[in-house]
Order: sequence, then structure tokens, then C-alpha cells
Amino acid sequence: MSGHSKWANIKRKKGANDAIRGKITTKIGREITVAVRMGGGDPIGNMRLKLALSKAKANNIPKDNIQRAIQKGLGAADGSTYEEFVYEGYGPGGSAVMLDIMTDNRNRTAADIRHLFSKYGGNLGETGCVGWMFKQKAIFIVDKETYDDEEKLMMVVLEAGADDLKAETDSFEITAAPEDFNAVAQALEDNKIETVQSEITMLPDTTVKLEGKDADKMLSLIDALEEHDDVQNVYSNYEIDEEE
Repeated sequence: MSGHSKWANIKRKKGANDAIRGKITTKIGREITVAVRMGGGDPIGNMRLKLALSKAKANNIPKDNIQRAIQKGLGAADGSTYEEFVYEGYGPGGSAVMLDIMTDNRNRTAADIRHLFSKYGGNLGETGCVGWMFKQKAIFIVDKETYDDEEKLMMVVLEAGADDLKAETDSFEITAAPEDFNAVAQALEDNKIETVQSEITMLPDTTVKLEGKDADKMLSLIDALEEHDDVQNVYSNYEIDEEE
């Protein structure tokens, strides 16, 4: 498992307990509401909403929850004003960590995140300290259990503008430039190829291998950050052998 191998993390999250699933539902609902407020309720003309809806589908968010979040975005303000920004820091073993934050209380969130970094052997850094290690990419994950024709898949996505297709043990990982997200997504849909994840994310240029206590602390840090209500996304460049 590594910080940039999405499928391993996705599978781990699918086994999350109900409390964590509730947090995921709340965070995605918040993303949908903010996306609608900023760009309207039509995903065709609102890329941010389209991505949020894709994430909702991948996480099996009930349609009623999605519709409520959309209506909340279209309706009058409910008194909640969210700020969005990025935190950067270092995890155990010199690993890099970036966080997408959405909060209605910046001071509370800063204190919480600083505490979590410190608790698990890391430290919150200054803006820009690790951001240069990551590049924004569109990523699509196809489970081999539902589709295993690598040759055809490669032809479909490369013709649509994808940069690369990587065959993992039980999945295919497709990467593309952010501006090619729609074209690749449409090509996959036209060929009836389902994805378990499709998003625009941050991928590291290089990885840091962690072992032993550093690996344990890193996984604990990532879990704690992902469970925090104000953390929308966590990106890292750690790499951990499956045996660990």
C-alpha cells in the first residue's frame, strides 16, 4: 500500500464502521452543497459538482442525502459559512502530507490538526513546504473483478487523452491531466467500463518508504486526519509494504 496507490486505500475505507461512514457522508454532502452554491445545480456546467457527485456514487451515498445537499446549496443560506484552504506538513519518517480543509472555524481546525500531527510523530508546516512534491491529476480506478481486458481498456483511455494506465494486482489505475477528466470519463462510460473511483486529486512525484513504528504511526495519522470533520481530502507520499 502507498500514499499514491488509491485502490488499497479505497478497499480499506470500504470496511469502515458506521461511525466513519457517517462522517464520509457528511463531508461529501458538504462538498456537494458548496459546489452548488459556487457553480449552480447542473453538473454539466459545474465540474466541482460533477466530481462531488462521482465521489458520492463511489461511496454509496443514498440519493436522498445527495438531493438534500443539492437543495441546501440551491436554497437560502443556512448560516454556515465555510472557508477552504490547504494545510501542509510532515508525517513520520519525513513523509509529506497535504490536506484540503473546509471549516467554519479556522482557529479550532488549526489547533486540532496541529495536535494530530504532533500526536503521531509529525508536524504541521508552512504553506508550500511540501506542495511542490505533488501534481494535480485526474485518476480513475477500475476493479479487475468487473473488467479485466487490459488491452481494450488501454486503447479506450489513451485515445480519450489519458496519460497512463498502470495494472495493479487487482485493479487498473488510469491517470490523465485534469483538463482531460471529462473526455476519459465519457469514454469509459460509453464503453460501459465501471470505475470504483474517479476524481481529480494530488499525486506525489516520489514516495517515501516507511517501516516499523513509522509505518504504524503514519497509518494512525492518516486515519485520524480522515476522520476529522473539517478534513475533506488527505494526500501523502508514503509507501508501505503490504506485509507491514
